[in-house]
Amino acid sequence: MAVGKKLTREEELLLQDFSRNVTTKSSALFYGNAFIVSAIPIWLFWRIHQMDPYQSGIMFGMMTLVSTYLMSFAYKNVKFVLKHKVALKREEAVTREVMKSIGDDKKMSKKEKDERILWKKNEVADYEATTYSIFYNNAFYLLLMILLSFYVLRSFSPMFNYILSVGVASGLIALFSTSTKTGK
Repeated sequence: MAVGKKLTREEELLLQDFSRNVTTKSSALFYGNAFIVSAIPIWLFWRIHQMDPYQSGIMFGMMTLVSTYLMSFAYKNVKFVLKHKVALKREEAVTREVMKSIGDDKKMSKKEKDERILWKKNEVADYEATTYSIFYNNAFYLLLMILLSFYVLRSFSPMFNYILSVGVASGLIALFSTSTKTGK
């Protein structure tokens, strides 16, 4: 490819399909969900472990921010791994749907039809990979939190229990998300 040459729309879609970058909308969705899930342990430690939210507020805030970052990192990694797998599984159905919606449009070239199919396949794969990534990581994080808090670290003081259970759970989620073998 020449140095100053512009990419075609199809090339941009292909690059977007295989890119690790997420859209601003997905990023906001990831950080919002990660913040909510990361704040759930505050209630757990306030109500069950009897920690005072005013005395522990700074620690709650710091650990929630760290956990939010690690969870959103995990969301992005899992989404990236799943997006291509989902696109391959949905390709035939998306092609049928797009061809059905286009109908017998004689004015449309084969290239334009292929671009529409590629765009729709990318959109469907992006949506499914995003929702699955959020569900998968949230379920795994909350399971680890409960196991660590109530079983593994139950003999620790509530403050250390909170720091370790939130830190280890979100850290493990981020670590496991770097694996290339995520289910589905």
